[in-house]
Amino acid sequence: MTTNPLKDVNATVDEGEIVSIIGPSGTGKSTFIRCLNRLETPTSGQIIVDGVDMCAPDVDLPKMLQKMGMMFQNYALFNHKLVVENLMMAPMDLLGMSKQEAYDQALELLKTVGLRDKALSWPHELSGGQRQRMAIARGLAMNPKILLFDEPTSALDPQMISEVLSVITSLAERGLTMLVVTHEMRFARDASTRVFYMDQGELWESGTPKQIFENPQRKETRDFIFRVRNWNWEIRSIDYDYPAMLSSLQAFCARQFLGRHISLACQLVLDEVSSSILIPLAEEHGLTDPHIAYELSVGEGGEEADLIVGMSELFAAGVNVDEINSAADDVTKQILENVISRQYLDSSGALHVVIA
Repeated sequence: MTTNPLKDVNATVDEGEIVSIIGPSGTGKSTFIRCLNRLETPTSGQIIVDGVDMCAPDVDLPKMLQKMGMMFQNYALFNHKLVVENLMMAPMDLLGMSKQEAYDQALELLKTVGLRDKALSWPHELSGGQRQRMAIARGLAMNPKILLFDEPTSALDPQMISEVLSVITSLAERGLTMLVVTHEMRFARDASTRVFYMDQGELWESGTPKQIFENPQRKETRDFIFRVRNWNWEIRSIDYDYPAMLSSLQAFCARQFLGRHISLACQLVLDEVSSSILIPLAEEHGLTDPHIAYELSVGEGGEEADLIVGMSELFAAGVNVDEINSAADDVTKQILENVISRQYLDSSGALHVVIA
């Protein structure tokens, strides 16, 4: 049985545009971008770059590919070469640069992505975010007109994601044309000039970020953009792993198109409720396993979050609502008042907090 990962994809990208390509997994986004630089060969159709059909039998493909830089999920670096050598190879081999010219350019590009001090390091000595920034610098070494990114942040933690997206955003000032396959909705919304929504191998919707994120025309796009998203975490010990919980929450926020305000508000509430109120109460009542269950839901628009705090073990140990309310000191109360719009207890004893 044969499948068609792409069907009837028709689009025009103008010079200098930043196009984010979004959609569910397995819908042809990566195949689409790999076709653009002929890592995959389309069975029909045309890919026109600067008036040249990349699929024509007589096309000078190596020459055309010099106009494109490709960044992969797995960096595709040469680990047996120093960082600076990775950036020097293609310009020397394909552009005829001298070793000194290639070296000087490599240092300048590394400076552009904040890695000038890593020039003489080995790729394995860099963090994931640094390796991806290095890969971007290497892609720039051929002075391309077009940059293609295939999920450049998929394997990174939130801090590294911010590093890489910051570099990609700064490249817009160079006037480069960029197509970015991404699950980072904040980047797609804030940094793109246009957004493609792909589903079932087809380009179902194209528009400005405002159009796609605020007024999508197709039901499938609306369902994808406005899907309810949940984060869950359980605290099973008073000596719980706070950094792991915070990292998990940050990763959740980073995967969604949440604004900085709501992301920080969720982190503040989680921190204060856990460390300043519930864990001290669990200690007072002799609970080694307080079994605190968090469920954070972010709905349409991403401007408000609902946090449900399950604490049946605390109530079973004799903790009551008045005790919870009085456990917070003045600083904690002030912090929570600034970010919580309303709160209430349901019939099961779970605390519902609306963060805005």
